[in-house]
Amino acid sequence: MFVPAAGGWSPPDGCALLLPAVSVGNVGQLAVDLIISSLNIPKVGYFYTDCLVPMVGNNPYATSEEHAKELCINAEVYASSDKKLAVLQIRSPLIKNKSRAFCQALTCWIKKCAFTRVVLLSSSHAYQRDDSQLFGTPFRYLVTPALQTLVADTLKALEWKEMEKMSSYPGINDEEKKISIPGGGFTKRLFEDCCSEDIHMAVVLKFCSEGDNIPDAFALLNHVNRWLHLLDSPDSVGPADWKVPSSWRLLFGSGLPSALF
Repeated sequence: MFVPAAGGWSPPDGCALLLPAVSVGNVGQLAVDLIISSLNIPKVGYFYTDCLVPMVGNNPYATSEEHAKELCINAEVYASSDKKLAVLQIRSPLIKNKSRAFCQALTCWIKKCAFTRVVLLSSSHAYQRDDSQLFGTPFRYLVTPALQTLVADTLKALEWKEMEKMSSYPGINDEEKKISIPGGGFTKRLFEDCCSEDIHMAVVLKFCSEGDNIPDAFALLNHVNRWLHLLDSPDSVGPADWKVPSSWRLLFGSGLPSALF
């Protein structure tokens, strides 16, 4: 359920939604951090749900000590009327067995807001790739049938590669294939729900491994920017063009106290 901040908010006509999956390396969440920070998108409300692990913290995008005192929770909505863009940031994992309920709540909100396009940023385990996925680009996409006709030519021009369907029983029954996104969290479930609800939705993901996934986040965001043009001159955008949020200083902890040595 969306809870607006003071002053209220409703999506303008033609508004798109960007959100991350809680997936391997937190790549989607890191990419969304960069989007919110770089475009300086203000917070407009919260996505209240009992499906996510509760959490509270300081403002991750603070640019001054005063703003750092503001609090953030596990799911918040940011929006820019000028860019006709809404961004849902998810900061904690799903509670066990709550994936279906969470995806249902998301699809209900998406339909209620009538977003023209939904883009889910995700990731998948690099070590579980099929042989055919070991070569070429590490990026893949999926689009719902409702969006396919609208973006097929654009994605073809970008030379993007669609996520391959995998055999359910390799070597035994290779004719029965289905979408498999290991490490992708709720990605597959939300995509299938959006397919059945005729929602204009796309998944863009990167194969990666756990570790320092900041480079993966930059790479995924630059890849997406070629399509969505979040920043000008999408073909020449690099890591230096994105603004790193202040919270990333503590991404790997605060370091060891010098007094220990």
